[in-house]
Amino acid sequence: MDQSTTKRSALGRGLGALIQDARYEKKDIIAAGSINEIEVEKIEPNPFQPRTHFDEDSLIDLASSIKELGIIQPITLRKVDENKYQIISGERRFKASKLAGLTKIPAYVRDANDQGLIEMALVENIQREDLNPIEIALSYHRLIEECSITQENLSERVGKSRSVITNFLRLLKLPAEIQVALRDKKISVGHGRALITIEDAQERLKLFFRIVNEHLSVRDVEEAVRNLNAEAEKVSGVKHSKQIALPQQYISLKKTLADQFKTKIEFKRSDDGKGKIVIPFASDEELEYISSIFNRLSENQQNGLPQ
Repeated sequence: MDQSTTKRSALGRGLGALIQDARYEKKDIIAAGSINEIEVEKIEPNPFQPRTHFDEDSLIDLASSIKELGIIQPITLRKVDENKYQIISGERRFKASKLAGLTKIPAYVRDANDQGLIEMALVENIQREDLNPIEIALSYHRLIEECSITQENLSERVGKSRSVITNFLRLLKLPAEIQVALRDKKISVGHGRALITIEDAQERLKLFFRIVNEHLSVRDVEEAVRNLNAEAEKVSGVKHSKQIALPQQYISLKKTLADQFKTKIEFKRSDDGKGKIVIPFASDEELEYISSIFNRLSENQQNGLPQ
């Protein structure tokens, strides 16, 4: 067998064969950053793993592929002690490898403390794995809360706009029934985003069950939400009939805000001085524009510049 035939044969046997052919089989040398063959029994799952559900059929398919071709992409591990490694990313490949009966798998070994492990696991899984919307939202939340990462820094780390991150985080405000449906892909993120805007909890659940039972599209749900909110607005208007006309200075402020944000501002004030200002938006692009104005105002304030 000539050298080219040997190389083709190694490729056919997956990455494990390539590692062995390249003489990475030295058992006593585990170099951080290099590809090593690690015994499966020495590997444990990451307790900070954001993925909570692994599809069994998908794992079986991957296990069959690994039996035939080997592992193409190494997993990433943290060395805990001499005989224990913890998964940073690649738990799905690890589980499938065990199903396939492998005793060793290729892995990158990295040094990481617990906080670094959390951050690496969350960021790498968000970028590489097919997480469901709730797992993504929880990953964003944990990065912000546990790793003290701002939304702006998180946006840079995961390559998503701040509005996308904000929309995912808002999903965590939904009740458990709806979050489970999002997790199990019975409804889409678009459905979830529309349901968030319904203030009445009972009405929200009623519409949710309609989505599941009647297979409503996102557009159907958005239209239903508009109707519900319009009806709620009418009821609210009746309840607060004592609401008085805005003084001229507030009318001028409303116009200034509308011109600044380029959207119709809702400005309400009752006779006891209470009220609210609502800045509506019709798309992620409009939200980005509104957010940019607030960011600019904040920067100007910090720099002592005119507002």
